Amino acid sequence: MSCCVIVICLSVCVGACVCLQLSSALLFDAVHAVVAAVQELNRSQSVGATQLSCKSSKIWEHGTSLMNYLRMVELDGLTGHIEFNSKGQRSNYALQIMQNSRDGLRQIGQWHSEQGLSMERKLPSLNVTDTLFNTTLIITTILENPYVMLRTNHQELEGNERYEGFCVDMLKELADILKFKFRIRLVGDGVYGVSGTNGTWTGMVGELMTRKADLAVAGLTITAEREKVIDFSKPFMTLGISIMYRVHLGRRPGYFSFLDPFSPGVWLFMLLAYLAVSCVLFLVARLTPYEWYNPHPCLKGRCSLLINQYSLGNSFWFPVGGFMQQGSTIAPRALSTRCVSGVWWAFTLIIISSYTANLAAFLTVQRMDVPIESVDDLADQTAIEYGTMHGGSTMTFFQNSRYQTYQRMWNFMYSKQPSVFVKSTEEGIARVLNSNYAYLLESTMNEYYRQRNCNLTQIGGLLDTKGYGIGMPLGSVYRDEFDLAILKLQEDNRLEILKRKWWDGGKCPKEEDHRAKGLGMENIGGIFVVLVCGLLVAIFMAVLEFVWMLRQMPGTELSVCEEMLRELQGIVLCRDSLQLRRRRGASMLRARPLTLDERRARAAAASLSNGKLCAGTGLPEPLSHRLPQEATLVARGCSHIRICPECRRFQGLHMRPPGPGTSPAHSEESIERMGSSSTGPPASCGP
Repeated sequence: MSCCVIVICLSVCVGACVCLQLSSALLFDAVHAVVAAVQELNRSQSVGATQLSCKSSKIWEHGTSLMNYLRMVELDGLTGHIEFNSKGQRSNYALQIMQNSRDGLRQIGQWHSEQGLSMERKLPSLNVTDTLFNTTLIITTILENPYVMLRTNHQELEGNERYEGFCVDMLKELADILKFKFRIRLVGDGVYGVSGTNGTWTGMVGELMTRKADLAVAGLTITAEREKVIDFSKPFMTLGISIMYRVHLGRRPGYFSFLDPFSPGVWLFMLLAYLAVSCVLFLVARLTPYEWYNPHPCLKGRCSLLINQYSLGNSFWFPVGGFMQQGSTIAPRALSTRCVSGVWWAFTLIIISSYTANLAAFLTVQRMDVPIESVDDLADQTAIEYGTMHGGSTMTFFQNSRYQTYQRMWNFMYSKQPSVFVKSTEEGIARVLNSNYAYLLESTMNEYYRQRNCNLTQIGGLLDTKGYGIGMPLGSVYRDEFDLAILKLQEDNRLEILKRKWWDGGKCPKEEDHRAKGLGMENIGGIFVVLVCGLLVAIFMAVLEFVWMLRQMPGTELSVCEEMLRELQGIVLCRDSLQLRRRRGASMLRARPLTLDERRARAAAASLSNGKLCAGTGLPEPLSHRLPQEATLVARGCSHIRICPECRRFQGLHMRPPGPGTSPAHSEESIERMGSSSTGPPASCGP
């Protein structure tokens, strides 16, 4: 009965005298009910007084019967209809909720023990002066970043100055508009509010129902279940349920990250394709007769050799030029070699285009390896645990949802042991960072904590759409005024300014910052390493070629190091290297005089890297001297040189070595036919 008395006294907002009158009325009805029960008992049996002792175990023999008759009492008393249930509790009664206005008390609602609370929604509009002017409101709230937070020096402060946050600033804005005062008080049990089995509520919702507070200002979600027991203002912020998970960053860009657009397997197959194309090109160029041609077509009427530009070295160099999009001076002549070249160029076109398209993303963005991408992925697996805040609106959303996916998620969360529900958002975030756990929370909270912890990310989109509102007792006279004030703050863009104030300022960069960030050495430093290594290899090969050339020449007066030093001095001092070559050639001639054939061979012909024979700067060498040299090249196995069919008879030419009494001029004309090939004047085979 005492609870009913408190509710009525608070609802009608009258003084202590009214509460005393109500207590007297309840006492009168109680005595009246006992008298009615005793009268009914006396009709059925004779009731007499019996002396009893508290120390004795003996009881009044009519006590049980009297209790039964009390449960059967039904009458109308001063406090309304009187009736009791089987447990002896009063039932089937109603309480009228009155409002004290200028015209006196007026009924604005009714609470029935069976039907619950019913309020008249249409209340007369009241101006600020009548309701909120110079009124001090009790604000219940909960500590939640960034809505309500304790200041760093809150121990040194008192009252409202101890708190800061979005909701605190919004309260100050509303107080300036509606001209009221407020006193902030933290909720006792530290929860937002969840319904119990007997119709009671916990948290801020429970304090509003019991009228321990006038307003609940926090991140309190507007739900249908809460709307039945308390009133909400218009939403001051819209949001939805989102999934928070920790970031799984892939390998950070390194020195050789330019290789990342293709997998190692693709690079391996590209190398094998290059080797295969080079070998096929070399084979096809040897088989087709159209790749053998005369290098000197202008010398008509003279016999010459047929050469093939696809030597082994050129066959491996030609695909490299096509792959690097630089081309080559080697042009295919036959249809078969053109087919091989065209297929290789088409292959390199696709490969280079794909590599270029993916290179920017791999160099500028750190890829995230996230095992889940949506709420369906989260619901279809059990390796990653997930949960919500206990007693919050997100928990109620999954509990009451009829969507199959959300029902399956609720069954998982409800049956999971140990519990996946947390007591606060900070506990949920710590669990996300330290274990394989996904936390379901409002998107605004998700955004706030992601701005301040770069190891957190949001998975997928929003699961629903809802809003935060200011909670107040059911039928509150302040509702309309707060609705108008919130609309005014939204129109003046004050709420958006407050949100930016408390949400922005995180240390984590935004996505557009990633796109605008320039590349550093940690991204493309590997290509510089490749360049330096290539230059070192080229220098090393040049040294080997220089040494090999000196080894092939007759003995000189200078060592290899001295020759190389002289060459380097000529390069640094910008001297003509021909002078050095002449000097080197003179020293060689002094070491061993060259024969006439050797001098003519060196002056008349030079071998290029592609196997072509170029004429000297002087007059064309007589045919009688050139043919033995060409025959010697054929005999030495130069695969890219052959004699045309008209000149095959010269393959047996052999130069007779000069005898002791033979002059050089006579040896020049000493040519004879041989049935088999033999040696001739020194000639080199091009590579």
